Amino acid sequence: MTKLLLSLHVLAAIIAIGPVTVAASMFPAVTRRADRTGLPLLHRICRVYATLGIAVPVFGLATASSLGVLGDAWLITSIALTAAAAALLALVILPAQRRVIAGAPVPPTRLGMLTGVFNLLWAVVVVLMIVRPGSTTGA
Repeated sequence: MTKLLLSLHVLAAIIAIGPVTVAASMFPAVTRRADRTGLPLLHRICRVYATLGIAVPVFGLATASSLGVLGDAWLITSIALTAAAAALLALVILPAQRRVIAGAPVPPTRLGMLTGVFNLLWAVVVVLMIVRPGSTTGA
């Protein structure tokens, strides 16, 4: 059962988080162009896949529970970073994208920086999931 949960967790991360990171990263560059017709599509991709991304921590917690590592520091840190990335996306990036689409002046550099932080948080979570410092099953 653990292998199935881990497989679902990794697949959910690739399928859900990957498109959000790519679309969110493209959004600031498209805002700088004269033709901004792709902005609503990029925002929709971010919004839809962010919703699907809820499966990632669900399967992750189920996997951690089956492995008995819920109290490990690397996992608690990963959970906190995942929550921070989710909050940044839901409370800052997606609303800023909506404002840009509505015509409000949101600096593309600020949106790019926020998206970069979002992507960096996910990169750190991936490294923690692979290395698992202090874990008896880690590398």
